[in-house]
Amino acid sequence: MRTRGTLRLATRGSALARRQATLVQEALEDRRYDVELVSVETTGDQIRDELIHRLGKTGAFVRELDERVLEGELDGAIHSMKDMPTEQPTELVTAAIPERGRPGDVLVTPGGETLDELPDSAVVGTSSLRRRAQLLSERSDLEIEPLRGNVDTRLEKLLAPALQAEHQERSEADKERKGNVGNDEFDPEYDRSVDEWFDDLSELNRQALGREVETEYDAIVLAEAGLERSGLARSVDYQRLPTDRFVPAPGQGALAVTAVDGETAREIQAAIDHPRSRVETTVERTLLAELGGGCIAPIGIYAILQGEHVRASVQVFDRDGEETVTASRDLPVESHAEAAREFAGTLADRGARELIDAAREEAESNDDPAQEDQPEGK
Repeated sequence: MRTRGTLRLATRGSALARRQATLVQEALEDRRYDVELVSVETTGDQIRDELIHRLGKTGAFVRELDERVLEGELDGAIHSMKDMPTEQPTELVTAAIPERGRPGDVLVTPGGETLDELPDSAVVGTSSLRRRAQLLSERSDLEIEPLRGNVDTRLEKLLAPALQAEHQERSEADKERKGNVGNDEFDPEYDRSVDEWFDDLSELNRQALGREVETEYDAIVLAEAGLERSGLARSVDYQRLPTDRFVPAPGQGALAVTAVDGETAREIQAAIDHPRSRVETTVERTLLAELGGGCIAPIGIYAILQGEHVRASVQVFDRDGEETVTASRDLPVESHAEAAREFAGTLADRGARELIDAAREEAESNDDPAQEDQPEGK
């Protein structure tokens, strides 16, 4: 047990962020720590009606939490790693990276269709430059439309049109049924009333039924870890997107606990750090830092520890998915960070630097600037 009291950790206040923070809390409590979660509203949380890229800088969902730690108000902060800028204040360390969740993306549709089964010019929702480029690289006919909000909000936006159309059909069928009472030849289209149908809907579908629809999506793309942690994976139909063609965002699926460098940070690391996840995400974030893409370029980076090597895969796209630099390399575990820096240099020389520079110039000159991967804890 800690001898100096309860470990107080900052978290964002969204439902998913709290769920993810609870995973960290439970892991620490299993190691006999007392933990209190403290919700902190961030700049990113305050701006609800704008795409997050309009904030103009990275770390919109991170900075306020870490500031509370640096000021000594809290012992640490819990983040979705893919939200974290690659540069941190020198006083802070990533104290622990618990075991990573599923790192990949999923395609969610009302009926469980695959990407190939979507109709021509299907509308797919995402506010991620990376996902946009990857989708267009696979199918240039797709219409990619912005999508923001909590996981449940995004799902409701997808499900609303079909549910609302069915509700309308069932309501009309109810009226027709009432007008044909006593008509033995009447064959109703539905065997249940609209009220009976509504009573059997999940809470997610009920919320979707009442949502105002601005854009009708045929599919949306989400991080699988966020979908699972939200508790909604069983409520929708989805297909996993293969990580070799849809290379995830660096750090996707991983959580991180930041703390001031010192005894508390060392205690947290000893209690819940997962060495494999730390090696893999260190490679991913080192590559991202060296390439310098941040949130302005479509970049996927994914590392897998395989014995004595870390298999690192990288995709760098232009914004429309027409040009790409793609490569994989086995990096030695004993020097994985330095090897990742060397790999990044090779990628830059192969054309990644030009694609990232072009993306930066476009972001600076375009009235509709870059869209970045949505926060996993949103």
